[in-house]
Amino acid sequence: MADDSIWPVQRQLLGQFIRNQRHLAKMSLRDLADRASVSNPYLSQLERGLHDPSLRVLKAIAQAFDLSTDVFLAQAGLLDDQVPRADGASEGATVAAINADTLLSDAQKTALVSVYRSFVEANQP
Repeated sequence: MADDSIWPVQRQLLGQFIRNQRHLAKMSLRDLADRASVSNPYLSQLERGLHDPSLRVLKAIAQAFDLSTDVFLAQAGLLDDQVPRADGASEGATVAAINADTLLSDAQKTALVSVYRSFVEANQP
């Protein structure tokens, strides 16, 4: 039976992204859960990549970070219309490599992915 949920790697990356944003915002898990109107255990499971959040939950988390939903979903790598690279490759491989690097902290990974995406966007015609 096929898994219709967000594939496991993407779920992990989304969880890392949420955790990184929370740390950058200097929010506790409880603070973010309160702001997003979700339970602490559920948010913890999202951060660990154990659940596929609904769009409502993703929107609530984006609002808790004071980000637009589109920006949040793009930064989390959940939009299908990601900017393609000139060489035809998907940005997903680069983002996955950054997130897999064990020499970088979570905050450094988030910053590096943000810089990478801004460079790719700036180079588009």
